[in-house]
Amino acid sequence: MQTVSFQLYSARNFQPFAEVFRILADAGYKQVEGYSALYAALDDAAIQQIKADLDANGLAMPTAHFGLDMLEAEPDRVIAICRTLGIEAVYCPYLTPEERPTDAAGWRALGERLQKAGVPIRAAGLTFGWHNHDFEFFTLPDGSVPQDHLFEGGPDLAWEADIAWIIRGGADPFAWIAKYGNRIAAVHVKDIAPKGENADEDGWADVGHGTVPWGDLAKALAGTPVRHYIVEHDNPKDIARLATRSIASVKAF
Repeated sequence: MQTVSFQLYSARNFQPFAEVFRILADAGYKQVEGYSALYAALDDAAIQQIKADLDANGLAMPTAHFGLDMLEAEPDRVIAICRTLGIEAVYCPYLTPEERPTDAAGWRALGERLQKAGVPIRAAGLTFGWHNHDFEFFTLPDGSVPQDHLFEGGPDLAWEADIAWIIRGGADPFAWIAKYGNRIAAVHVKDIAPKGENADEDGWADVGHGTVPWGDLAKALAGTPVRHYIVEHDNPKDIARLATRSIASVKAF
């Protein structure tokens, strides 16, 4: 696999980030991925401090999430943050339930909206794309799938494929990798606990300690242009356990 990164959303409950960065560096990570709430409300000095803390631990942040509202309203600010932190790829990560379209036309329109939002980001020389959850794979009343319509409306969108969310959405990740593998620039590497286990961690598991067939998935992903493999766990109890066990598993794929 490519260089292993770590999505900092996984560590949001284990502050301060300066200490999290030390834990990740000790575990062998060289890269992290940012998320909107980490920097969206920070001033320039605070952004510079994040960069200093990353540098002090030998960490880079080549990829990051930014919310659609900020991407549309403050593209120059997004680009400035990317320049400061060394971000090379921007992914829009989520829609609240009330924001989600309910039909094919709505999903195509969302793809068009993302396509437009990405224009200044791509013009700045950055990769721009979408990060999926499960809801993009829930079948619409007409039998079609939102993810198809989103990509139809956004022909230039890269894809940060969150494999475990595809599975939780009831879809076959191998089929989606085959269909849109040419768009995959990054992958979220996370795992799903066996049914009934890890309820206190929302049913997620450390990578390699769940049911997701990562060995076979890694082989399927090897045929895509993916550059970043990013460890994530949406609600871990122990950040050091997650970091160390997951990077060991990924390196064994």
